[in-house]
Amino acid sequence: MTKKWFRTGMIVIFILSFILRFWGLGRFNTLVFDEIYFAQFGNNYLTQTPFFNAHPPLSQYIIGFGIWIGNHIPFWQNTVNGLTGSLLSPWSYRWINAFTGSFIPLVVVLITYQLSYRCGFALLAGLFTACDGLFLVESRYALNNIYIVIFGLIGQWFLLLALEKQNKQRWWWLALAGVGFGASIATKWNGLWFLFGAYGMWIAAWIINWLQSFLPSHHVSMFSYLRPLITPANSPINHEVTIQTPLQNLAQVNILQMISCLGIIPAAVYSLIWIPHLQLDTRYGFIEVHQEILKFHLQLGGNSSSVHPYCAAWYKWPLLTRPMAYYYQTTQSFKDPLPVFGPPLPAGAGKVIYDVHAIGNPFLWWFGVAAMIFLIGMLFVKMVLPGIQQKRVFVPKNLSVDSWIALYLVINYAANFLPWVKVNRCVFIYHYMCAVVFTFIAIAWFVDQCLRSYRRELRILGITITFAIIAAFVFWMPIYLGLPLSQEDYHLRMWFRSWI
Repeated sequence: MTKKWFRTGMIVIFILSFILRFWGLGRFNTLVFDEIYFAQFGNNYLTQTPFFNAHPPLSQYIIGFGIWIGNHIPFWQNTVNGLTGSLLSPWSYRWINAFTGSFIPLVVVLITYQLSYRCGFALLAGLFTACDGLFLVESRYALNNIYIVIFGLIGQWFLLLALEKQNKQRWWWLALAGVGFGASIATKWNGLWFLFGAYGMWIAAWIINWLQSFLPSHHVSMFSYLRPLITPANSPINHEVTIQTPLQNLAQVNILQMISCLGIIPAAVYSLIWIPHLQLDTRYGFIEVHQEILKFHLQLGGNSSSVHPYCAAWYKWPLLTRPMAYYYQTTQSFKDPLPVFGPPLPAGAGKVIYDVHAIGNPFLWWFGVAAMIFLIGMLFVKMVLPGIQQKRVFVPKNLSVDSWIALYLVINYAANFLPWVKVNRCVFIYHYMCAVVFTFIAIAWFVDQCLRSYRRELRILGITITFAIIAAFVFWMPIYLGLPLSQEDYHLRMWFRSWI
């Protein structure tokens, strides 16, 4: 694929993401789900109204900035409400999230390309990210989760760019990575786990480098015999030997660079971002406000439906067993005005359903989990099993590009997912967004391997998976966009009772 076609593919993915996020953005003239907090908090900064915020303030600053710009745009002011404390159009407090969310698939493309230098692989990862329902829903309303993801991913991308550079340029890009990670943490505390992933990869690279130092110089790597599990050994498209990846330079980053650029800088960015909020709400200092936030989260209770009907423990997320409805209203007919205020009609009375469901693309999520398990198995076969057979610690002399990619995805997925195992408060499906994005890259890697294979059945499998993901996205799109559905069409999309 030429650079021209690669750029064209990126533009198409961005336009698709942009249109889906902006089309009908002001459909519901009300506050949807946690917009009752974040849209109001963003407006409070403009009206100089003190308030307590249970999360770091960066996303509310951005939403407030979007409201300020939105109030100066005349052509979307026909429909307004006063639910945020000021008379605002829904467009004014939603547009900046939609705009920001449109870039997430592009950042995924850039990260994936930086990992592999494979244009097709990168575009597949971006396309799959653009075809996810939860990311689409979160981008269409004044919520804060997309900012954790995009800042964390930008930090990861800058880190990969830094690994390509040397000397001062490496320091510069590492510093920018620290800013990205700090901004992610300043959106929600779990943004810290993107930084955990970076440290996990750095530690893994040093361990691999240390173990490889014990191998004799004439050692013949078993990777010359362990070809990729999908691409045939005689395939001319097997580029394992010739292609390099920036991840192979991780062991060149020293501890001083990690502490200063990925330790001190994120902490400084996080602390500085609090200044405007603490100047507005003078009841708490920097330490006291963090104590209050921690107390708030500890009081939310466990993962029980008695605490919140949509509480979903961490182990329910990968299989998508408990998504949640952000908005649900009914009308008697398709000609009735959009229901935005008041309770829904009694059960059975409403013939038309308007539902905004925070549910991922089921096929994308399930295939993504399967691909992640496949990568874990591949790493076990290539790095652990030979050592078990030889009864010693084993590491190949030269890790293949695909092994580095697998290691990157598995470590970052684990860093963003496993910490939730120890969290006792009520948690929700959207807390999985930081981890699930790495499964999108994982299934893109698997499909790319299939499409590059000489085996016809594997190419058919790759095409089938791709079309299944796209078809599923189209099928569930009405509940992502809040389009009117008959009761039959609505229940056709609710495959399990736990989805309702």
